[in-house]
This record gives sequence, structure tokens and C-alpha cells, in this order.
Amino acid sequence: MQNTKVAIVTGASRGIGAEIARGLAADGIAVVVNYARSSEQADAVVADITSTGGKALAIQADIAGPDAAEKLFRAAEDAFGNVDILVNNAGVMELAPISATADDSFERQLAINLAAPFRLMREAAKRLNDQGRIINFSSSVVGLYQPQYGVYAATKAAIEALTHILPKELGARAITVNAIAPGPVATDLFLNGKSDELVERIKNMNPLGRLGEPQDIMQVVRFLAGQESGWINGQIIRVNGGVI
Repeated sequence: MQNTKVAIVTGASRGIGAEIARGLAADGIAVVVNYARSSEQADAVVADITSTGGKALAIQADIAGPDAAEKLFRAAEDAFGNVDILVNNAGVMELAPISATADDSFERQLAINLAAPFRLMREAAKRLNDQGRIINFSSSVVGLYQPQYGVYAATKAAIEALTHILPKELGARAITVNAIAPGPVATDLFLNGKSDELVERIKNMNPLGRLGEPQDIMQVVRFLAGQESGWINGQIIRVNGGVI
């Protein structure tokens, strides 16, 4: 197992995270499939991977908890011996005007979108193998700055700041840190609460006339996780079909 790369993917039981887990496993990477509550879905992702000869393990951890980062790294090391790749995919988006944003919504988005990836990056800075990869998730709402996205966009802007700073602290170990900033992607996170008419309007905003698909994002993660991306560092990559 020493020659096998190992990745932790947060929020990997469904949507983009599940697609990322499958894609990394297809490249021969052992994957820790993190989930908070969707155990059956996480087990299904693991079954998909192992049925084709890959290596994967589902680990429950609510990343909003202060001990989740250490738990995930310990589980990965116990199962596979090391960790090479961290994908901070998990997130929550709750839309409201700033004037109508409740404290609990603000705190929840801050905990999951910023505090959790920060703790995972901090743990990765101590425990990733040299030449490792940290892949964060921002969003193209940083740049679009649409109404009702205030708190969500603020948490993602903070992730971009960390993505620019951390690689300067890890350069001696050749660990790269980058972030992907997707545009609208056809997942439950994006589609929940939106009318068909609104979804159509959003599609028409894009030069390519469609929403993104999880596979569009996964392919970029696979590239950033590989050796070929070693000279890309501290960058925010907008994967959005040209909407901005």
C-alpha cells in the first residue's frame, strides 16, 4: 500500500463529492469517503469503487465539529498508512438577503464552509506527505456577487485567501494548494428551492447554455491531484463554462 496515493474527500456521499471519489479511485488512488449523515449513499460510493478493484473507505464525521479533521486523518492513516491528497468539497449554501440572514444560518455556513476546511488544511499542513495536494472549493459567486449570496460568497472568498497563503507556507515540501470555483452545477445543493423557470434563466446566462455537471468538476480535481499539475500552485480555477 506504500506506493498507493491516498485522498480524503469531504462530503463525498453524493453529488460532486461522490463523482470526485470515483474519479480519483479510477486513477488508482485510495479514497476516504467522508459523510455526515448519508451512510447508505457513502457505502454505495465505496461499493462502486471496490467493485472495479479500487480502494475506498467510508468515514462518518460531521466536519463542522472541531475534532472531525483529526478523526479523518487518523482514519485514513490507520486504513492506508498515509495521506497525500485533501479535497475540501463539503459545503452548505443558504440564500437570503443580508438583512434577513438569521444568526444560526450565518454560523452554520461559517462552520461548514470556512472553519471546517480551515481545520482540515491545518491538519493537512502537518500530516500530508511531501508533494501532496490540497484542493479547496470556492465558487464563482465570488466574482458574480449576486444578491442573497452574501454569507456564502463571504465564506468562499475567505477560502480563496487561505488558498493563496497556505502554499507559501508549504512550498519547501512541494505541497500545492489550489481551489476550484465552480459555477452552477446540477446538484441538490444548487437545485433545491429553485423553480424550473429560474433554473432555465440561469442556464441561459451561460455561454454554453447549460448547467455544469459533477463530471465537469471532477475532471479538474483529477488533474490537480496528479503529478502533471505540480507547477500550478496558489491558484483559483473557475470551472463554470464561461459565466464569468
